[in-house]
Amino acid sequence: IIDLSRLQSHDPLTAAYEVEIDEVVQIAISQSQANAESRRIEVNYANNSSAIVIGDRDQLIMAVHNLIENAINYSPDNTRVSVCVRTEGDLVEIIVKDQGIGIPESELGRIFERFYRVDPARSRATGGTGLGLSIVKHVALNHGGDVKVWSKVGVGSTFTLLLPISTLEDGANR
Repeated sequence: IIDLSRLQSHDPLTAAYEVEIDEVVQIAISQSQANAESRRIEVNYANNSSAIVIGDRDQLIMAVHNLIENAINYSPDNTRVSVCVRTEGDLVEIIVKDQGIGIPESELGRIFERFYRVDPARSRATGGTGLGLSIVKHVALNHGGDVKVWSKVGVGSTFTLLLPISTLEDGANR
């Protein structure tokens, strides 16, 4: 709740600086490694971009970490979570894909709401407050980006965090 409150009252672009997305993702993965190992979930990382964004490094790490933790927490043991970074035009995409339980299509419109849980009974098993995806959405919007989701029950979910890439003074993409 404190993290979300800070996000709502803080504009990361007022004191923004260049942030390497590769570093953000690597830190977020390392923060989730113990959880993944305890569940024998393999976290694979593929990076096809050297993208740099303007923003708040800690907020970006928190958002990516929340996506990875959700992927781990909603996946069966002995499965895989894939994290991929790629550039599409003037955006960098951070894609987190799991082999988890999936989200019913009827629930997809609400999953970014504060405290919303698709299955409240499952919250006892997975822990959490129902704020993780709301935090991801706020971080994305605070950085001029967005977050998208694809999911199918019994197949898994794919979350894509989209952020604008920093440009050099001469206008070239980094």
